[in-house]
Amino acid sequence: MITIGAMDASQRAALRDLLHATGSFRPDEIGVALELFDEAFGPPAPSADYEFVAALDAAGRLAGYCCYGPTPGTNGTYDVYWIAVHPSHQGAGVGSALLAEVERRLRDRGARLVVVETSAREGYDSARRFYGARGYRAAARLRDFYAPADDRVVFTRQLGSSPLPADRGA
Repeated sequence: MITIGAMDASQRAALRDLLHATGSFRPDEIGVALELFDEAFGPPAPSADYEFVAALDAAGRLAGYCCYGPTPGTNGTYDVYWIAVHPSHQGAGVGSALLAEVERRLRDRGARLVVVETSAREGYDSARRFYGARGYRAAARLRDFYAPADDRVVFTRQLGSSPLPADRGA
């Protein structure tokens, strides 16, 4: 049984352990994920730029998490920055439940577009399939973005209607 809810500052060590356990992230990537967590929950003042959702197993352990937030300079666009599921819970719908909860929260606030970026590295094949299976479409690919032969793949999903202004044309 998995429960989806908000994360809190006490879950930092569990998050670090989960990110290591996946085997998907380099140490510098884990550092970035923890920086976002610290910014969201830490002193001097919590940041509203990043929000976190947790998936907890029946024993209350962190089974997965998602970090998302508004895309600066946009109207109704949000980024999903991180989503990760502990290997012992992968393939059980935890990632889907996390993403569905984030999308529900975003729809409730009138969001219109969700943007996710991921690597084109071989180890990220399952992540790209995950997003595609949930209605996200590959919208862009930036060659050699992260490193030589490591492209950035950007996925998007429309959440709400986005009527074009009358003066916007092709």
